[in-house]
Amino acid sequence: MVSVFDLQKLRGLLQDFYAMSHIRITVFDENMHELVSYPEAVAPYCAVIRETEEGLSACMHCDREACRKAVKLRRTYVYRCHAGLTEAVTPLYVGNLLAGYLLFGHVFSYPTQGEGYQAIIRCTRDLPIDRNQLAEAIRRAEPASEAYVSSAAHILHAVASYLILERMATLKEDLLSVQLDGYLTAHFTEKINAADVADSLGIGKTQLYELADQLYGCGIAEHIRDLRMDLARQLLAGRTELSLAEIASRCGYSDYNYFITVFTREMGISPGAWRSAQKKGVDS
Repeated sequence: MVSVFDLQKLRGLLQDFYAMSHIRITVFDENMHELVSYPEAVAPYCAVIRETEEGLSACMHCDREACRKAVKLRRTYVYRCHAGLTEAVTPLYVGNLLAGYLLFGHVFSYPTQGEGYQAIIRCTRDLPIDRNQLAEAIRRAEPASEAYVSSAAHILHAVASYLILERMATLKEDLLSVQLDGYLTAHFTEKINAADVADSLGIGKTQLYELADQLYGCGIAEHIRDLRMDLARQLLAGRTELSLAEIASRCGYSDYNYFITVFTREMGISPGAWRSAQKKGVDS
């Protein structure tokens, strides 16, 4: 575990979110271990599903897959769970390291109880659950609109940002993974290679490659490129007074044409066209 959580502060924050949204919210660590939830009890229809081993296993698998998707997107991911309920998950990043996940779930987002019941019955038809108990739990559910869920997801993202800002989740500074991420964050715009990084950490290149794959799911060069592309997008959108050549230089590319080639390959559009599209979006 690379992160340390202040569970007392987290409980207060989750309680505030629930008081406003009436949606259950949970914090997981980066290994998908549940740390704290509010309220502790799941929704009645979810309790019926989780009473069976098959239902609980399906819920856990669904949570894991949703977290993987959110990490891939690097943003809040809203989805229907395996049982037909609406959930959302936001990955928690401290620097560039994944510290955990913030997830809300069990939202009955259907126009009517009848439509929701039919959808949930259809999704859970292969689970050996008590259909009468499930029907009774759904009957007591309060439907939530799509607009309500969308607003809650936006607030979830804000809560995740606030959680990191207030240091409710921090990193263990002595861990090699934290040292690696700190070094890359500080030097990714410089001319560095795997040998430089390995020397700075006092490890061999083989161990470095294994660590990078574990943390980022890719190699050092690829991660450095991703960091540079993130910075390029920030500068293209927020520093309109900078020329493309100046942005290329600030991102670590001495060859302006190579920067354009890399950006176009990764984004599917040239830097100039990407900047123009962003400007049109702001103006519209």
